[in-house]
Amino acid sequence: MKRFLVFLFVLVCSGVAAQNQLGLEKPLGEIQVKNLDLISIDTRDQIFASTTSGDIYLFDQNGKQLNLFSPTRQGRLHQLEASWTVNIFSFSSDLQEYRILDRFLNPLAENSFVLNDIILPKAATLGNNNVIWVWDESDLSLKSLDYQRNLVLQTQPLNLILDSENLSVSEIREFKNRLFMNVPQSGIFIFDNQGNFLQKVDLKLDQRLCFFNERLFWTEDGTLKMYELTSKTKFDLGPLPSPNSKLVQIGREIIVFGEKDLVKVYSLPKELKELK
Repeated sequence: MKRFLVFLFVLVCSGVAAQNQLGLEKPLGEIQVKNLDLISIDTRDQIFASTTSGDIYLFDQNGKQLNLFSPTRQGRLHQLEASWTVNIFSFSSDLQEYRILDRFLNPLAENSFVLNDIILPKAATLGNNNVIWVWDESDLSLKSLDYQRNLVLQTQPLNLILDSENLSVSEIREFKNRLFMNVPQSGIFIFDNQGNFLQKVDLKLDQRLCFFNERLFWTEDGTLKMYELTSKTKFDLGPLPSPNSKLVQIGREIIVFGEKDLVKVYSLPKELKELK
């Protein structure tokens, strides 16, 4: 932590030079993806990118395309997760279905939520122990589904628990046995692995969640921002490599920024990599 605080002090003092302090001078690779939508990184720093029609591309960190999955039914994905050790998870609210793929983009499981007493799924994420978490807007409930048995395990009504007038959920993600629910107009709600409400983070983020070592990262007003979940402290890490960057994702050794139809890959700064 001491080293990181020194790093932040250098950023503040260096002003315009902050971009160089982040180590983002030259990208490792640039990836062109027409109609780029979502980006995710797996545990081997391979990059998965989806398009607005639901195609999923697989690239290495230098930008070389390794594979492509194009579903029979085309539809925009509202979730793409590659951070799990084995599986890739995708979810389409428009098609009301989910899909689990292996690392080579071969489908392992796919199904419609409508068959599982889930009426209007607006957000979904893969969890531990063969569970898929689903936000069902029809009854404002958080539900857990055993996708191997096609069985809803529990239903947690949230309109009274969260005491929020606006529950327009954009994303849910499981991270280190906690479930994070992003409601851009209200904040980020955190639950335990049983769906019990723990706390609310007062961050209004209209972009995909990016986790790295007990921290949240996002882009805002041309800068990279960070929020420490333990200390509940917000940091400004300096200018983005491009003012056109609209999203960020972090792997083990790389940090990726998304622009319109373009993915830029950079080496992860040492100071961020060593965060505990």
